Amino acid sequence: MRVEIWSDIACPWCYVGKARFEKALDAFPHRDEVEVVHRSFELDPGRAKGDIQPVITMLTKKYGMSEAQAQAGEENLGTQAAAEGLAYRTRDRDHGNTFDMHRLLHLAKARGRQDELIGLFYEANFAQERTVFGDDERLVELAVAAGLDADEARGVLADPAAYADDVRADEREAAELGANGVPFFVLDRTYGVSGAQPAEVFAQALSQAWGERPALTLIQDGAGDAEACGPDGCAVPQN
Repeated sequence: MRVEIWSDIACPWCYVGKARFEKALDAFPHRDEVEVVHRSFELDPGRAKGDIQPVITMLTKKYGMSEAQAQAGEENLGTQAAAEGLAYRTRDRDHGNTFDMHRLLHLAKARGRQDELIGLFYEANFAQERTVFGDDERLVELAVAAGLDADEARGVLADPAAYADDVRADEREAAELGANGVPFFVLDRTYGVSGAQPAEVFAQALSQAWGERPALTLIQDGAGDAEACGPDGCAVPQN
């Protein structure tokens, strides 16, 4: 079974939702038969790469709330994150463009290191002091920590076209699926779960999607099984 997760590194509920989903997945009996794929979604796609500002400033301008309201929201998010065992800096974080991080996540997917990298991106953005915005070498360091090659990561960052089409394709697909916010979880292209739901909701969704997978129908030509290889060796035609 495949689970696709549309998310953005700048999204705190994606950070919390990933932890809740993984709690459910860890307890799922068929855990080893579930493939998780992270898909790109930008909350602020029109922001220039060099346009970086404090999170509180961004919240007040984008949503028209007061600084006190914005800070109260951050404190609440910190509490929610702590309940999932996640560190969360409620003050002095910044906000910026995440397109390059999504491009690196597609490189990581190609190299089998996507889950490692997105976890490091989340931790760096929400829990660590050093910014992930506007600092290519910071992104390279995180890519290397996830198991990627430094020169390859630098090459992706230096080429604006590298994996750009993959990011845009994910975003178009999200729109086609009706996802206008993240996190957005799609299970076997059959069930969708929107938002950072409790682990119990994810557990129920996993069980339901697994139980309703179509059974395999074996087609034969009426003459019995054809020759094949199995654990005990290969069938050898006899004259």
